[in-house]
Amino acid sequence: MDRRDFLKTAGPLALGALAGVTAPLGAPSGAEAEAKDKAMKILVLTGSPRKNGNSNHLASRFIEGATEAGHSVTRFDAAQSEVHPCIACNSCGMDGPCIFQDDFGIVREHIVPADMVVFATPMYYFGISAQLKAVIDRFYAINGQIHVPKKAALLMTYANTAAEQAAPIAAHYDVLLDYLGWQDAGRVIAPGVWVEGSVSNTPYPRAAYDLGKSL
Repeated sequence: MDRRDFLKTAGPLALGALAGVTAPLGAPSGAEAEAKDKAMKILVLTGSPRKNGNSNHLASRFIEGATEAGHSVTRFDAAQSEVHPCIACNSCGMDGPCIFQDDFGIVREHIVPADMVVFATPMYYFGISAQLKAVIDRFYAINGQIHVPKKAALLMTYANTAAEQAAPIAAHYDVLLDYLGWQDAGRVIAPGVWVEGSVSNTPYPRAAYDLGKSL
């Protein structure tokens, strides 16, 4: 997929993020403006094993902005938690208790009532981190409870600078939201950051903060 096709697929929100600016969803209607004034419950899921990693920094800045905007934010750091991968036993029946009693219970507690879910991940071998993927796979057990309208956002970092290399993660995010019936509220995709903390010297932390603040 070349850059032109990627941008067509990812849409204007991704284009804005790649330029260091997270675009709004557009001029709000009266109902949307009223909804914006209501405090939301937001769950932020991070996937970086590096506590001071670049995607974690974006998550922190997003949380700062969202908290200042009056929203209630819960953060779940997958890499510092114990979440067993789904084994497709189907014991949960897509809407019941999981056979694994681990830290996913925290996610389950907060994601069901959440108005918004934020995914923050580094690119690991052209995909989202295994730690965050394990959490997403366990959504299977609560499928019936989260298959309802919510907002979502993507915060992503990667070492290379080729836009097309961000396409697989962006596509996964898009398909996930389409399936669940969630609405994309924005995304910040930060290329060219590899060394821990290198994102700090870019416009992307500010973009993440602005995204949270704009909600």
